[in-house]
Amino acid sequence: MMKKAYIYNKVKKIGFLSLSSLLFVSCNDFLDKEPDDRVELSTENQIIMLLSGSYPDSNYGWFCELSSDNIMDLNAEHYPIASDAEQKLTHYNLASSGRQDDELYRFEPVKSSTSSDTPGGMWTSTYLTINSVNEVLQAIDELVSKGQPMSAKLQAARSEALLIRAYCHFMLVNIFSQAYKTDELSKQDIGIPYITSVINTVDDKYSRGNVTDTYKKIIEDMEEGLKYISNINYEKPKWHFNEEAAHAFAARVYLFTHQWSKAVEQANMVLGTDNAQLVPKFFDYAPLDDCSYLSDFATVWQTPYDFNNLMLIDTYSTIFRKSRYRYEQGGLVAREIYYHNTPMWRNWAANATIWVMGLFGSRDYGFAPGWIGEQFQYTDKVAGIGYAHTIRREFTLMELLLERAEAKINLGDLAGASDDLCTYHLSTMNFSEKTKTTLVANGKMTPMTDALIHSYFGVATNYNCFENWDFLKNMDPNWNIPAEAVPYMNCLNYWRRFETNFTGKRFFDLKRWGMEYYHVYGNNTSTGVQNDTIRMTWNDPRRALEIPQDAIAAGMEPSQPTSKTTSGSTSNIKPFSATTDLSELLYK
Repeated sequence: MMKKAYIYNKVKKIGFLSLSSLLFVSCNDFLDKEPDDRVELSTENQIIMLLSGSYPDSNYGWFCELSSDNIMDLNAEHYPIASDAEQKLTHYNLASSGRQDDELYRFEPVKSSTSSDTPGGMWTSTYLTINSVNEVLQAIDELVSKGQPMSAKLQAARSEALLIRAYCHFMLVNIFSQAYKTDELSKQDIGIPYITSVINTVDDKYSRGNVTDTYKKIIEDMEEGLKYISNINYEKPKWHFNEEAAHAFAARVYLFTHQWSKAVEQANMVLGTDNAQLVPKFFDYAPLDDCSYLSDFATVWQTPYDFNNLMLIDTYSTIFRKSRYRYEQGGLVAREIYYHNTPMWRNWAANATIWVMGLFGSRDYGFAPGWIGEQFQYTDKVAGIGYAHTIRREFTLMELLLERAEAKINLGDLAGASDDLCTYHLSTMNFSEKTKTTLVANGKMTPMTDALIHSYFGVATNYNCFENWDFLKNMDPNWNIPAEAVPYMNCLNYWRRFETNFTGKRFFDLKRWGMEYYHVYGNNTSTGVQNDTIRMTWNDPRRALEIPQDAIAAGMEPSQPTSKTTSGSTSNIKPFSATTDLSELLYK
């Protein structure tokens, strides 16, 4: 599905020439000549048409998943996914989908590729988008200065452009910088160039600033954009920053900057305050019963007609294909996320749930969920060539509910957080009547309750659980999760990892919470396979992915300084497998 307008393609080419020259290479005199296909934005409709396609078309899902604890190396010795299988160490001799995957999994700068599924591809695509929306904002200002009234459509376009610009910089700072800590501490962390005007020359030098300043500019753009955002310009608003998506974005920004009350306020603008009214609006699993192929599952998950999907972004990505190589969601990683028994998933009902949800894979080779399924656009069906599209469900009701729960935990509203968490679990059981009979009516699945939160998530040895969350103090000395709130944070961590699986957002959670984790890398030696454990500490410079090598060569400051990390508390930080005898044998 291609939604980018012809005028957009032509104008974006202009942005590519100028912006890439500024951020990646040295000066080139070809910019002194106006491109033949330059389009003047002289009407309201032209502005809206350009804006309609001004969203990043690169996908951060795969490279952020590779940088998180959601992916493992199947060439390393590991145990099978299922606990009822023979617990025998296994390893494979699989090729990666590309050298860039080896680099990412080892937490190294990506020097080998700038494709759409790499940090370099995301950097380029996002800054091109920023330049496009700056073209829109400049064109609106010029129209108004010439006497054009600021119509409702232009006002909505201006708000959307500001929100896109804020969103793009938000993604860039979360990928290429350290996570926000506090205003004071984050002044010590390098930010990203915040571009607020059209780049037409290569003479300017842009500073990366710091994380605090970057977030202040993000919030400034976001709050201005929220004032007049409306759905007036589009018949299909789910592909754009519609009103609900705008408030969901604001809730996420406030959550990431520890403004808990504002996060709840923005979430309430979408969710309301009566959770009983939410369940019918969550994702409907019933249509998945009739799906057989990857494209079928993807169509259901990614539909703009589902209430749950607040905003969709069309990206060029082969993330689903990449998950079928050396680095996958297998072994104890898959067991941690969904392939295990809990009071909510009894008698391995989770296994059946996996298939209902459209996770493709096997016990040995890992899984990939249907919600990242590829939609292929043929340019030549005879030759079998075209473009692979992956639709990102960038904002959803279900994820927003978990974000509100997190904010409530930090506000001390544990009753409200419990209500949100239990309602979220109900949303994962929104099956057809047939599936409900199989899984729910027979007692294999049980709705989560506040008592279950305490009895299961209050046990530190269960998956995704900690004895305490004191490691948050490394990020913010005043960030305190009291003992009575620990089960709720464990529960939140559990469901966020499940909900954001294969979206890349787990990487952001690991960063902003200061969680430490490991990658186990398999090295073939003359005597067999050697497991190398690569540790990611809470303050490791590599938590900020490196910007493209061309940008560094052109004079841009790198993300990863050579200075050593400082010391800090690592209380209760565990490897990426739960604390069991098996995992201790493998990862100790």
